[in-house]
Amino acid sequence: MEVIVKATGLKKYYGEGEALVKALDGVDLEIERGKFTAIVGTSGSGKSTLLNMLGGLDVPSEGSVRIGNQELSKLSAEQATIFRRKQIGFIFQNYNLVPVLTVWENIIFPISLDNRKPDKKFIMKIVKLLGLENKLDSFPTQLSGGQQQRVAIARALSTKPSIILADEPTGNLDSGTSDDVVSLLKMTSSQFHQTIVMITHNPEIAACADRVIRIEDGRLAYVSANICD
Repeated sequence: MEVIVKATGLKKYYGEGEALVKALDGVDLEIERGKFTAIVGTSGSGKSTLLNMLGGLDVPSEGSVRIGNQELSKLSAEQATIFRRKQIGFIFQNYNLVPVLTVWENIIFPISLDNRKPDKKFIMKIVKLLGLENKLDSFPTQLSGGQQQRVAIARALSTKPSIILADEPTGNLDSGTSDDVVSLLKMTSSQFHQTIVMITHNPEIAACADRVIRIEDGRLAYVSANICD
């Protein structure tokens, strides 16, 4: 299988001396294209730090992250911003939708920032898959939490990114809606051969991934995952 993300010797240290915190302490990680990976760990274990490193939102103290053929450390701040917008789709716990934009405008927002034309046929396929075809003219405040998260998923997919990074995407949802969102993520991973890396504290949700990575004290331990229905 093709490796789409490779982290090598990844470290992130804060402070010094007795106040030194090793958020990441030498992480080597490869993620295959088209796979759904879950990252689990207790609070403070380093999982959010790892996700931020993989997404180029933070800079490691040591080590490197490569997405496709691009090493993130080689990019300037402006180049990194453009690369993230085109190659990385983010799904956040709080949705991060723009309240004054409609559902459709939110979905194509990252594309419009680059003055590109959206692939409407492709995006409508996503929209229908996520059951949003009757909500395109609605505003985020008119949607339920589950519907807002579906819009966030559609937005993340709309740019045809190399990888989608999801930070506790079910954290604000009830258990039934959480199950629906995870099923949709797994479905989009399968339908569009999309690489997804998701942080979750819920072991039942993590078990739906192709692989589970447990992080403890800034180091990785791999755990076999069950494939859910």
